[in-house]
Amino acid sequence: MTKLLYLECTSGISGDMCAAALIDAGASEQAVREALESLPVEGFSVEITRVVKSGLDVCDFKVVLDAAHENHDHDMAYLHGHSRGHEHDCNHEQGHGHEFGGAHPHAHEHAHAHGRHHSHGHEHHHRGPAQIAEIIDGAAMTEGAKAIARRIFDHVAAAEARAHGVPLEQVHFHEVGAVDSVADIVAIAVAVDDLSCDGVVVTDLPCGWGTVRCQHGLIPVPAPATAFIAEAAGLPLAPVDVEGELVTPTGAAVAAALRTQDALPERFAIKAIGMGAGKRAYDTPGILRAMIIEPLG
Repeated sequence: MTKLLYLECTSGISGDMCAAALIDAGASEQAVREALESLPVEGFSVEITRVVKSGLDVCDFKVVLDAAHENHDHDMAYLHGHSRGHEHDCNHEQGHGHEFGGAHPHAHEHAHAHGRHHSHGHEHHHRGPAQIAEIIDGAAMTEGAKAIARRIFDHVAAAEARAHGVPLEQVHFHEVGAVDSVADIVAIAVAVDDLSCDGVVVTDLPCGWGTVRCQHGLIPVPAPATAFIAEAAGLPLAPVDVEGELVTPTGAAVAAALRTQDALPERFAIKAIGMGAGKRAYDTPGILRAMIIEPLG
C-alpha cells in the first residue's frame, strides 16, 4: 500500500523544524540520537523536547552549540539588520545566521536528549564538500540515510558554488558545514529513511521578503542559495506578506532532495501527524507539519 510523506510548509521550512516534525510523526528518536552521537564532529549537544507554539503542543529539535561554535540566529534585530553585533555565517535555517549562503531554525521546552558536548576551537567552521562527505560516511546510519544526507548537501553545495562564483570543490561551508547544520541534516536523513515512505509531497513554499544578515553583510530574502536551489530543483514559491526568511537554504535543500511530487492526491487518509517548531519569531504559526498519508482510490 502506498504511503506518502507530506511536508506542509505553510510557515516555511528549515532544518530543525523538519527534524522535529519527522520525529513527532513517528521516526525513531533512538536512531536519530545514535547517528548524532556517532558523528565525528565536536561542539554540540542535542535536545528533543516539547514546546507550545501558537497554542499547540509541538516537538522541538534543538542543536545546542558550545561557546566556540555559537551564533546569534535568534537575535531578530541583528539578523534583519536593525542592530550591530557579531557577524553571522551566511547560512541560516529559521534561526541561524548565514555563513555562506543559507538559513536555519530552532526552539524548545520539556527535555531529554543529548548528543555530544565537546568544545574544540573553531576548526569546524570551514568545511569543504569532501569533509562533509567524510562526516556522513563516518556516521552510524543506514546506507539509505547516508544517500539522503548526501543529496541534501549536494543541493546546498551546488547553490553556494553558484552564488559565490567558485568551483564546487572550492566551496567552504560555514553555517551549513558547521555542527548545527550537519546535525540537522543527518537527523532528517535518518528520520526520513526510518519512516520508509514511498514518496514525498512538497507543495508551494512561502516566500517572505526583506533582508537577512550574513557574514558578508545584508542579503535579500530569499537568500541567494535558497533561490538557486529553488531554481535548479523547480521548487514552486508563493509570495507571502511576511518580513523574514521562511525558507532557509537547508530547508530548500531538504525539499529539493526529498520531493517526488508537488501536489496532494485528490483523496487521502492521514495515518500520522508530526509538528515541528521553528525558532524565529515571524508573523506565522512557525510550525512545520509532517503527515504520513495514504492515497484513497
